[in-house]
Amino acid sequence: MPIAVYVLGLSVFSLGTSEFMLSGLLQPLARDMGVSIPQAGLLVSAFAIGMVVGAPLLAAATLRLPRRTTLVALLAAFGLGQVAGALAPNYAVLFASRVVSALACAGFWAVGAAVAVSLVPVTARARAMAVMIGGLSIANIAGVPAGALLGQHAGWRAAFWAVAALAAVGLVGVLALVPRTEVPTGSDRPRLRAELAIYRDRQVWLALIGTALNAAAVFCFFSYLAPLLTDVAGLSESWVPSVLALFGVGALIGTTVGGRTADAHLFGTMYVGISAAAVVLATLALTAQHAVAVVLLSLLLGVAAFGTAPALNARMFNVAGAAPTLAGATTTSAFNIGNTLGPWLGGLVIGAGWGYRAVAWTGAVLAVGALATTVAAARLHRRTEASRVITRSVPAAPTAARPDGDTGGETGPGTGTAPGRDATAAAPSAKATGNTGAASDPGDAGSTGGTGIPGTAEAPTVACGVSTEAGRA
Repeated sequence: MPIAVYVLGLSVFSLGTSEFMLSGLLQPLARDMGVSIPQAGLLVSAFAIGMVVGAPLLAAATLRLPRRTTLVALLAAFGLGQVAGALAPNYAVLFASRVVSALACAGFWAVGAAVAVSLVPVTARARAMAVMIGGLSIANIAGVPAGALLGQHAGWRAAFWAVAALAAVGLVGVLALVPRTEVPTGSDRPRLRAELAIYRDRQVWLALIGTALNAAAVFCFFSYLAPLLTDVAGLSESWVPSVLALFGVGALIGTTVGGRTADAHLFGTMYVGISAAAVVLATLALTAQHAVAVVLLSLLLGVAAFGTAPALNARMFNVAGAAPTLAGATTTSAFNIGNTLGPWLGGLVIGAGWGYRAVAWTGAVLAVGALATTVAAARLHRRTEASRVITRSVPAAPTAARPDGDTGGETGPGTGTAPGRDATAAAPSAKATGNTGAASDPGDAGSTGGTGIPGTAEAPTVACGVSTEAGRA
């Protein structure tokens, strides 16, 4: 794996710490700002809203800018947003600083994901994304608990200052180790209209919806884990950083395992991870009053939730391979639509008087929805795989007519017979139809198909007289 991919993962560590650390700071922040816990939880949604809006907008705006320069500028803007949050005099300013920081974070994710994928072969996409997502996992292990400790002993503002310092470290790493790239200026230069065409593909929308529902399921619960631990499970606030760190350990385990299995078993990885998350959330709802159960299940939820992340990312790049920058932006937006929807729904449930236990039930229902969407995507993939092949028959050789006028009965392979009748015909490959560059998804077989990225398309092959043109997206 190129060192630049690990540098991007290190930068994501600071972004992830900022995004998730409020889960451990809700109570001191709410007390200091004079707002309720659900209002403080909306700061998580504020960050996610900025990510949803910022990812596609900044990806489009920077499409023709040098990628390393873009990454540096976005990291700098993110760091300044953290400083603004640390100095915020009231809730409204803090809310605004979260949105601004999220815009920069979203742009970094979108461009950084495209850079990471471009640095590795198509068969290593999920592993490259696992490294970046690993930055989030480590943020949950170290950054989020550290933020909670700072909030308890030095005030919640200290956590914002610490993240600003982390962003500065990441900026230096990107400058030093991410290779300089120039945007193509010839016929292969990025075109926004061409990249936007991916949104005509149903598979792109299914991938987006499934990713959003999966994220919503997890963060509906995780955003309110701290008050659940203290008010329902009966633990003291001092336990919160440790349980958050345990969730992060599970996230790192899940990311590592998911990154290794997703390239070969894409849908299988998603099925297992999403189903496990639904079961864990339902069990949490049933056992929330038992501290030991909540602690152990928090670990398992981290494994299940982040075990699917590399597969979800790789899936989007597979179905939207002709638009790598917007593919990364779309995945970022999808995750953060879920991060917005989840805490919002959790706040509604709590505000309705159903308690913190009910957020786990809500998460379980959302996970079932994510699983249903994944099943629909897999069925559509299998049903449309054959249509992703362009075939044309080789003209039949002239045959002499027999005295009875019969021209020879059935034709054999290579003599004009319809494609697909010969068992040895070429297997389905990438499509070159109206899906404007979306490539054939590897599914569980681990095949790469066409990607739509220069240098990865397959050459046309001929089998038994049927020409199969692959990778012409």
